[in-house]
Amino acid sequence: MKFTETKLKGCFVLEPTIFSDERGYFFESFNSKKFNGAIGKEIEFVQDNQSFSNYGIIRAIHYQLGKHAQSKLVRVLSGKVLDVAVDLRKSSPTFGEHVAIELSGKNKKQLFIPRGFGHGFSVLSDTAEFFYKCDNYYNKESEGGIIYNDLVLQIDWKLTPEEIEVSDKDLVLPTLNEARL
Repeated sequence: MKFTETKLKGCFVLEPTIFSDERGYFFESFNSKKFNGAIGKEIEFVQDNQSFSNYGIIRAIHYQLGKHAQSKLVRVLSGKVLDVAVDLRKSSPTFGEHVAIELSGKNKKQLFIPRGFGHGFSVLSDTAEFFYKCDNYYNKESEGGIIYNDLVLQIDWKLTPEEIEVSDKDLVLPTLNEARL
């Protein structure tokens, strides 16, 4: 597996080595020893989540605060998404910057998003199954979010305004400047 750190320190793109033949393919999607060695810290994932979404859905920038902060390792099982990680670490030189990477069932790439980051994605295929590992349990009282069309972040979700569908909950999220961080 190839690990490439993005412009946001601690945020990595993972590209598996895929073994294919006439029968299909095989790849190792996760190996704790290799993963921890490559990112330079010990991560113990404790919760797996999976979602299914239709074309045009944007799941806005979400995060967990304080002792409930989460690192995530995300990938797409089927379909294609634009996955976005936003650096929300106030002391970071890249605070407020983001990376966006296409993840798909075809390219099998993964994105590691460390604690202190927000995360969201848009669905670019008819449907997408999205899978993510978390290193901390979800806590409703610690959840935070940022509106998908924040003017400071200026995220290009690769969808036209007419194609975008956002949940009622995500439509009322604050801007980066108003967010509880």
